[in-house]
Amino acid sequence: MRKMLSLCLLLPALAWGQAKNVINFFRVFPKPDKGLALEKALADHGKKYHTGNWKWRVFDIQTGPDAGGYQVIEGPLSWTDFDTRGDLGAAHMADWNNMVAPLTTGAGTQSFVSFLEEYSTVQVTDYADKIIINHVYPKPGMVNELKDMVGKMKKAWEVGKESVAVYEASFSGEPQLAIVTRLKEGLKELEPTYRKPMPERYAEANGGNSWNDFLKSYANAVERRWSEMLFSRPELSSK
Repeated sequence: MRKMLSLCLLLPALAWGQAKNVINFFRVFPKPDKGLALEKALADHGKKYHTGNWKWRVFDIQTGPDAGGYQVIEGPLSWTDFDTRGDLGAAHMADWNNMVAPLTTGAGTQSFVSFLEEYSTVQVTDYADKIIINHVYPKPGMVNELKDMVGKMKKAWEVGKESVAVYEASFSGEPQLAIVTRLKEGLKELEPTYRKPMPERYAEANGGNSWNDFLKSYANAVERRWSEMLFSRPELSSK
């Protein structure tokens, strides 16, 4: 009985230690006139080697500096899952190197991000086919202030019933928060009449002069930001 009690007490710690909140994604870019060939190669490779825990969700990058590329997402999984994964075998690597890589412009980019549930208005797997990613980079020493700002912004998202997932870069380049608006109703959510303007919603959620305070905090805490639009490509994804 004592051993069983000890095990029960340990289970929450084990669950926390292996929280499935980590996303791995990479971006690839087709060589000129190789877009359709790369799509077929990605789809074939993913359906052959990336299933179950390692299934792919593939997006077209529609706008921004990476427009024309593809974002391939794995997860959410735990750090332990990624640590014990390995390279999926020689056949996997040969297929990638021979069938996919020659159609790309080079190494592309790869990153890990961690889902921040406390700042999000949706669960990590509550997906949408069209998304907008705002990449927000804090000034040195301002990460916590930026998170405080996002915490207040969450209240305004909730007022407008916006589906927003917030991620933090994990050991992947500059510190940043990736704020992903999931457009559950599609692009019509971007119409200016679909929701109240953000300053109104923010003031409703946080008080009378709070929007002006937010703008001051933004100028103080944020080094730069940029945004992009991505569309899901389920026919290129795997299961």
